Amino acid sequence: MKKVFWVIIGILSTLIGLYPVIYFLIDRRFGLLASKTTELLNDILWNIAFYGHITLGGIALLIGWLQFSHRLRLKKKNLHKLLGKVYIISVFISGFCGLYIALYATGGISSILGFFSLGLVWLTTTFMGFKAIKKGNLNLHTRFMVLSYAACFAAVTLRIWLPILTIAMGDFVSTYKIVAWLCWVPNIMVALIIIKNKNTEPNIILQQSINKA
Repeated sequence: MKKVFWVIIGILSTLIGLYPVIYFLIDRRFGLLASKTTELLNDILWNIAFYGHITLGGIALLIGWLQFSHRLRLKKKNLHKLLGKVYIISVFISGFCGLYIALYATGGISSILGFFSLGLVWLTTTFMGFKAIKKGNLNLHTRFMVLSYAACFAAVTLRIWLPILTIAMGDFVSTYKIVAWLCWVPNIMVALIIIKNKNTEPNIILQQSINKA
């Protein structure tokens, strides 16, 4: 079951991680952007933030799930560190861009608060994970990065919940207000359960390698 779960996470993360490519290939007036005004879509600053968010967020989603591979962490520590650096940089850029575009979220204050809170959680947990590994605390680093990727995975769960609830409720805007919270709060709750139940004590070999670095 664990392997099946891992494969599903990998497939979903890859598909949604590559999803932003569509916005560079076809007319972008589809999906979530169909609800945006022409004025907003022509705003230069908003466009910079939007493309920065989806592009770097896609990269974070693509590589983040690989970081939980025990084999990668143990046998290819340098690759793990490199991917970790790329992930953190991608999160910081995408996260801050996300905070800005969240201010223009469809649905008003409920959507704005939902997505802005998501951005804060994503940035904070990633920063705390980075801070922990810099201090050599692998256990704390692992816990925060589980939470960080749970927030990152909101890109996937949003695209699962949105069409289901839109069909069920028959109204996109009302659904979007709910999904602004539903796409990430359950993810964080699941991550907390995983952290609580999973033995996240650092592997001795990994911890020794960190202490020597």
